Amino acid sequence: MNQAADLRHTSAEDLSALLTGTMFVAVGLEMFRHVGLGTGGAAGLGFLLHYGTGLALPWSLAVVNLPFYVFSYLRMGWRFTLKTVAAVTLLSAETWAVPHWLVFTRIDPIFGAIFGGAAIGVGLLILVRHKASLGGIGILALYLQDHHGWRAGKVQMVLDAVILVGTVAFLSPFAVALSVLGAVILNLILALNHRNGRYTGF
Repeated sequence: MNQAADLRHTSAEDLSALLTGTMFVAVGLEMFRHVGLGTGGAAGLGFLLHYGTGLALPWSLAVVNLPFYVFSYLRMGWRFTLKTVAAVTLLSAETWAVPHWLVFTRIDPIFGAIFGGAAIGVGLLILVRHKASLGGIGILALYLQDHHGWRAGKVQMVLDAVILVGTVAFLSPFAVALSVLGAVILNLILALNHRNGRYTGF
């Protein structure tokens, strides 16, 4: 029996992971939005577009990923790209729906940064383990890990820092500091729980 075939996720497992992972991310992003924070990665770019232009966050998340789909197809293959497009589409829809399903009356900003970052990190971890991402920076980080052995969590942490610098133009210093805290929590979850070669499902 082919061991690789045994390790491959079924379509039902992939669909379940896409739904679960994106929902975790959507709830984390809603917590960030509620307390006025930013984040890194493609979601961070979406927040910058949202804060800078007033474009609704679901649309911002979809728009910032468009240029990365071509890179994803050329570098990571059609299977990964299709999963990524599906994940981004689901996330955009869930980002619109979650505020209608879950209404926060008060979130302590520090707790929002910590728990929101943890929720996003868990969601991304689920997607990564099913060979999907939320586009943008995630695609680049996964490509560098798969082809050059660079840890995805560390790569994304550096790129996130660059994106978070941009939030200075829109957020207070305290909100920027909490945004950094949330991004650190998010990336620590990825760095500690997803190391190349340890997880063999695909």
